[in-house]
Amino acid sequence: MADRPRYLSVPYGQEQLDFMVQPWFDVDTVESGTAPPIDDLAAETRRRLAAPLGSAPLRELAAAAVKRAAPREPQAVIAVTDLTRASPDAVLVPPLIDELSAGGIADRQITVMVGVGLHRATTDAEKREKLGGVVDRVRVVDSNGRDPAMWADLGPIPPYGVPGFTQKLVKEADLVVATGIVEPHQYAGYSGGRKTVAIGCCGEPVITATHGMRFLEDPNVRLAKVEGNPFHETVREIARRAGLRFCLNVVTDDHERVVAVAAGDPDAVLADLVAKAAALYTRPIARQYDIVIAGVGHPKDVNLYQASRAATYLRFAPTPVVREGGAIIIPARLEEGAGEGAGEQRFLAALERAPSPASVVEEARRHFSGGEQRAVMVALTLQWCQIIVAASEAPEVVRLAKLRAAVDVEEALDLAYEHIGRPARASVLLVPRALHTLPVIQSGVRA
Repeated sequence: MADRPRYLSVPYGQEQLDFMVQPWFDVDTVESGTAPPIDDLAAETRRRLAAPLGSAPLRELAAAAVKRAAPREPQAVIAVTDLTRASPDAVLVPPLIDELSAGGIADRQITVMVGVGLHRATTDAEKREKLGGVVDRVRVVDSNGRDPAMWADLGPIPPYGVPGFTQKLVKEADLVVATGIVEPHQYAGYSGGRKTVAIGCCGEPVITATHGMRFLEDPNVRLAKVEGNPFHETVREIARRAGLRFCLNVVTDDHERVVAVAAGDPDAVLADLVAKAAALYTRPIARQYDIVIAGVGHPKDVNLYQASRAATYLRFAPTPVVREGGAIIIPARLEEGAGEGAGEQRFLAALERAPSPASVVEEARRHFSGGEQRAVMVALTLQWCQIIVAASEAPEVVRLAKLRAAVDVEEALDLAYEHIGRPARASVLLVPRALHTLPVIQSGVRA
């Protein structure tokens, strides 16, 4: 069997992409851990809302907000993630609305805000797809990170004096709630409900500052690191000043099934779910690899801005998962090309106009705009290894971003094999969900 090709698969859009691996590749596979999926997420959500972590129940917070607002009508905001996050908001948001209603805040006094950051706006159809019948019950709007008239000034945010801007609708609300997914994040360590407000609903200067070189080059701004992380501390303070009082967050497995949910105080919720997420996602490996195949899948492989995270997560793991001079292969659909938002377009432009990956980093040190941080991370990764995007619908965009484009995974493996010098044997690691699974080389063991 060792001299025969192997047939494997990787997530691709909402499907699986099959491919063949030649016998000179020694393939290992690493996946996230397993946990029983929650059978009835709506019921479990209501149970968690009835016994929140570190907080009074949401209905009591709502009742207090009603008293503070009197004699005027109270206003509440529920911040949710945009389409690039697979948060099950159609299930999570209705119980939140019911809790607010039980505390005296009527549907007409509730706004659901989609925190798009500098990503593109969502269409009415996409809002309905994400939120279901919520769009018929309460007002649903996108945040606006580009128009200063829409922002409220929160003042400079420690530890680095980031300019603090959130949406006026958020700051002026009597109660702010957020949903989100807790999963590894390049800068925050782990994403979560606070980031939905602090970054998703912010003004552009926040993104420009928090994603600039001062944070990117800080050794404490790292994947899966929360304690002592200045990005995380900044996000926490922005959300606090913006008025975030209550979070409802989930953890999902590699099949996007919810395996944990928590509600309550933002700090308590994040601490609870980070512990569960870390146990699920952090997986030991014994060595670095010549080639890594990094699966993405829906919704992150909709554009290159999001899908490129698969390469940078593997490069900036505690120890790079791929060896220096190796190659990372990303199978991704990229039906939206680089991405349609301002941040995504800046990402592509920064890579396209630079003569080399090193010059991308140099230019970012001189001038930086929100969105270009993704270009910097890709450029830093390109200085370490090759990146090949396979089977995309936008190969021309891939090439403009200084990456290799392959028609399928088989061709990508051929390109990677050529890149590493065609050894008699080449080590390959398949990570089906590279934005979830965090391979960590065991202490003292290197390739």
